[in-house]
Amino acid sequence: MEKAILGKLGWCLTVPTTYVFLVRYIKASSAPSDDELMENMVYFLAELGLMDYSATILYCPSMMAASAVYVARCTLDRTPFWTETLKHHTGYSEDELMDCAKLLHTFHSAAAESKLKAVYNKFCSPRHGAVALLSPPGSNLSAK
Repeated sequence: MEKAILGKLGWCLTVPTTYVFLVRYIKASSAPSDDELMENMVYFLAELGLMDYSATILYCPSMMAASAVYVARCTLDRTPFWTETLKHHTGYSEDELMDCAKLLHTFHSAAAESKLKAVYNKFCSPRHGAVALLSPPGSNLSAK
């Protein structure tokens, strides 16, 4: 049976990654299409999450993407941090994101001192809005 299905698909398989979800979630965040700062921050946080093996095992790609959008909105002080539109498109409530969001917040806080500097250095550049240099959100995440 599996062989027949794969034959019909031409053996073309793909696995959904965080990036597949990010495109949709960024649009759903109601950020203007020219808001490169928001987009760069979301990608920075998502890439930090992908650098940690345990995070990729603990959280599914859609959760990582939604949490990256949430933490980016907190970092850039985009209120409300989580909207009904985002809840609808992601399928996650703010409370459901909190553990993953706190983990991404931790990665952002430690990025400058991390041994793995590629993502940090990439997003320090003006080409990517230098978003890695922005301070992680304070009480927005730690108070929840």
